[in-house]
This record gives sequence, C-alpha cells and structure tokens, in this order.
Amino acid sequence: MLPWLALLMSHLFLNGAAADSTTLERIEDCHTSCSQGLNCKTKPDYWFHPACQDPVEGFNNTSVFHNISLSTVMKCERKQKCALHLRIKTSLQLAEPIHGVSFCTSTAGMITNCRNLHFTKASRSKMSGKLVTVENDCTEVAPNQRMQITVRTIPSYCGITMAGTYNTPGCINEDLRENVPECITGRLSYDINPEKKELKINVSDMLEDHDYHLRLCHKNFICTGTGASTLIKKEQPIKSAVLSYLQPLPCLCIEGWSAVMDAPRVQVCPFKDRLEELWSGISFDPVKETLLWTPACSVTAVAGLCDKREDDVCVDLPHSSQNVSREKITFAKVDPHPQLCIRFTSGSQSWTRCPFADGIKVWGVDVTTRKGHEVQIFSQITAKFSVGWCMTSEGSPACKTSETRTVHVEKLKAVDLMLAGESCNSCLQVKRLDVKYAATVVHCFKQCSQTTWDLTWVVLPAAVCLSGIIIVTLVVHIMLNVYQRRKQKNEVSVKQKDSALDSVVSALHTQPVFVHDLQQCGSNEKANLIS
Repeated sequence: MLPWLALLMSHLFLNGAAADSTTLERIEDCHTSCSQGLNCKTKPDYWFHPACQDPVEGFNNTSVFHNISLSTVMKCERKQKCALHLRIKTSLQLAEPIHGVSFCTSTAGMITNCRNLHFTKASRSKMSGKLVTVENDCTEVAPNQRMQITVRTIPSYCGITMAGTYNTPGCINEDLRENVPECITGRLSYDINPEKKELKINVSDMLEDHDYHLRLCHKNFICTGTGASTLIKKEQPIKSAVLSYLQPLPCLCIEGWSAVMDAPRVQVCPFKDRLEELWSGISFDPVKETLLWTPACSVTAVAGLCDKREDDVCVDLPHSSQNVSREKITFAKVDPHPQLCIRFTSGSQSWTRCPFADGIKVWGVDVTTRKGHEVQIFSQITAKFSVGWCMTSEGSPACKTSETRTVHVEKLKAVDLMLAGESCNSCLQVKRLDVKYAATVVHCFKQCSQTTWDLTWVVLPAAVCLSGIIIVTLVVHIMLNVYQRRKQKNEVSVKQKDSALDSVVSALHTQPVFVHDLQQCGSNEKANLIS
C-alpha cells in the first residue's frame, strides 16, 4: 500500500499546484460517469459505516486500484457567481466482489462527506475482470482548502483503500479572483501627487452590488491602518477616492476589500522601492549618550556607525554593526560629533546618515602654529581625550602614530597644549576616550612650521626696503624735473633782457644826435632808458 500512497500524494500535490496558475475547466452541471458498458448510480451515504470485511485470497490493493486523479473544476451561474467542485477519477480492476466505489473527503473540523457509486448487477457481471473508470465531480469545495481524500470499494475490504491529501487552488489564481465571490477583491490603480502628498485611487472589477472599503496601512506581518480610509458606495458611477499620506514609506500600502463578512483584501504598495525613506527618525539621548533608531517598516538591513573624514569617506567603526528587522536599534555611549554617522546597508545598496552634522558642536580643537604647535581643546561637557602626533608618507595614506597623550578637559574650560615638533607632513589626532563610539578629528600640517616663520621674517623686511627705495627714487626724480624747469625759465628771461639792451645801443650808434634835440628830449630819453 505504501508505494501507491506515495504515488497518490505526489499526484495530488502536482494537481493542486497546477491549478493555481491555469484557467479552470467549466462544467454546467455536476455528474457521475462510468466506463461504457458499466452502469452506476449514486446512493446516499451511510449514517454509520459498516466495518470492513476481510478480502478473499489474491484480492489486494494493487490488484484493484490502478490509477487515480484529482482536479478542481468551476460551475458558474453567471459572472462573479461561480463555485468550485472537486473531480475524482479512478481506474480499477472490476471483480465480482466489488459492487461500487466510495469517494470521501474531509477537512479539519468538518464532517466527512462521501459519494457512493453503486454498479448495477447486470453491468457488473458483464464488465467483471475488465479495467473500468469511474468519475464524480459533485463535491463542492472552497478556495485554498486542504482535504483528506479516501477511495475505497463497496463493500469496504480491509486494506484495500487509497488515501492522500489535496489542496484546492487559492485566491491567488486569476480565474478565481474574477469569478468566485470568496476571492473577488477588486483591482486597484493609483496616481501619486507628491506635492500634495495625495494618492488618487481607482477601483475596478469590485464585487457587484456591494460597497467597497479603501484605506492606507503600514504592512508588516499585518497591515496596520494609518487613519486614512474611505467607503466607495455601490451607487457611485466613478469608483475612485483620494487619500492623503505623511511619508512615502516602502511599507505604505493601499488596501481594499468588499463590504461583506470575511471578504478577502487586496493590497498595492506604491512606494515599495523607496528604501531611502526608512533611514530617518534617528534620535539621541544626551543624558545617556545613546543613539536610537526605530525602523518605520520591517526591513532586512545592517546598521553600523562610521567616521566620516574630510574626503567624504566614512570609515566603519569596529564592533558597531547590528542586524535590522523590526526592533529598535540602540548604540550606547556615543560621542555626538558631526563626523559620526550611521551607515545602513540593504542588499547591494548603502546609505549614510549623519545625525549630528547640523547640531551643536560638543567639543572641538583649535590649532595655531609658531615655533611649535599650540593646541586648544574646548568642550561643553567634562570629557577625556587622546591627543597624538602621526606621520604620513607619500606612498601610504595611513597615518602612523608616533606620540600620544591623554588630556582631561573640564566642562567649559579649554585646555592649552604646546606640542613640540617641526616635522613636515605631520598630523594631529584627537579622539574622545570616555565613550564607546567616537570620531577621530585629524588636523594635518602641509609645511614645516619653523620654515614658515623664517620666510616671514625675511620677506617682510625685504618688502619694506624695496618700498623705501622706490619712494626715494620717485622723490629725487620729481625734484630734478622741477630744478630743470626753473633753470630753463631763468635762461629765457636773461636772454630777453640782453636783446632789449642791444637794440637800444644799436639805435644810438646809427642815428645822428643834435645838441638841441638832446636838450629837448633829455627827459624823454631818461624815461625810456629807465623803462
């Protein structure tokens, strides 16, 4: 019996699985049929089943049943008014002791339902010893129903029984969703208005003559309502509604169902690919120095802390990764520094969020450079820090620490440190020590500090001297120009006077002078000479 049972169970499961992805066969009426020449009639089931009889010699399970098949068919009165029926078909070797076949189905918590097929005496005698086929499809079943199937002979012979389980197609089957009332959910389509944060929802193929519920919910193990819901009346010509949402989370779904008892529901999630919306809602408890984050949706991810450097590379902090599901993530004893971030990783994607980037700076470092390096550490809380030098090399980006010291800083009391060191390509590293997770602040010096100041003392005096020389040169040049202009002007004036005297003398020599003329014009001549 075991080989036959295994064969039956495998066949039943294959039939059940195939029914979920195919269109079901339609029947107009249920019926019982037998092989040609064999007449069979359906009789009521017994109230009390008689005990099984001992089979005759050579009469066993393998010699009677040869094949059995199970399938689900659909009987429809009209559209959206169909019912499912179980079809059982078996082949058996007919013998004189077999008067008929009994098909029984049972589900958990339900009474066993049997269909008894009796063969007429005349046809039984005629077909004895032949392989006959018996089929019945009058057992009504429900979607996604798991049943125990038993096939036995009439009368029942001990040990000659076929048994197994069968699953009817579920409402995931498209044929059932359109025609079986228990599976009709309606179809949802939507348009998103991101500016108003609204969803316009359209409903089609809903259950006729019934109202329809719509709501927004957060889908985890169950869909928890957000408060946004509406009812579409069956009288409405246009089956649509508008619902508002707060945040486009990947688990935010539209849920719809008919206004009937135990109606199946359909869910559509418009933002299912918006994982980046999950990484918000990070909070910090400054008293306990605890970083908290609760996922708004159930998600498979990893959350860990990292230290974001100047090159925007976030270096993972050791032993800080936690697996994310639906529980709250907690990081205890965290330094709230702007460089400290959370990296979320889901699949092949990752996102970095820095909750302290825009917050108040709890502590910081000021560095000034003279003949040494003067460092001032200030903090708004009492804390302990590690301060050290490290050296970089051209071939390696890593900074090798050479000297480290511990500094205790009181609240609102800055600490000044003078660190000797004139080396080029050196960096200062400062990290908080009294927490579990902290960022490392790095300040690097690109040039030697002493060389910088020496160059300043040389360049500044040289610039002053050069400026003085330029000014003196300009003054001398201006004075020379003034002197030359004055000299030229004086020379021109002297020449004019000499030419006037020459003209007077020449006039005296060329004209005759008489005595009486001299006497009369003596006064005029003196006046002319004076002038």
